Amino acid sequence: MTLTRKGAATRLRIVEGTAGQIRDEGVFALRLEDVMARTATSKSQLFHYFPGGKDELLLAVAQHEADRILADQQPELGSLTSWEAWRQWRDTVVARYRAQGVHCPLQTALSQLSPATDAARTVAVRLMERWQEQLAAGVRHLQATGLTAPELDADREAAALLAGIQGGVMILLVTGSTAHLEAALDLGIARLHEARPTS
Repeated sequence: MTLTRKGAATRLRIVEGTAGQIRDEGVFALRLEDVMARTATSKSQLFHYFPGGKDELLLAVAQHEADRILADQQPELGSLTSWEAWRQWRDTVVARYRAQGVHCPLQTALSQLSPATDAARTVAVRLMERWQEQLAAGVRHLQATGLTAPELDADREAAALLAGIQGGVMILLVTGSTAHLEAALDLGIARLHEARPTS
């Protein structure tokens, strides 16, 4: 669908409003009527931008939240060029998820879509790929500047960090605590630091 600037703004307002509604009330309480009231849109507008109804809207929310996860980590995620930069990125990630708390619109939206659907899988997979690529770039920068061991596999180190983050976030969603997320980040970064060349 090709949208005018006004149309794009309206669509974004609906997506952001739906994400907010999920944070406030949870997905099981999500009703299109509430989204319309929250975003000051009519039923015809809602179905104009999301003709597939609730499933299409949830997929748009998932994509929006996936993009937001990476955007919220910038510029730190894209500038992992020193140990101080990694520390700042770590603090940014923890602060983001602490503020989010136990309600994750991305996880919630994806959970309501069949994981077997190509569209839902693509949103989740592409987010992880983009995230891991930026972490791996940071590891390679440390290697190029002699701050960590050149023999480390940057992609595997990035994959381990990302897996730790995701595990920490899942535990946060259950417990409300960022302790596991912080531990995963601290130990993952410490591993890189400890691998630095000694001479």
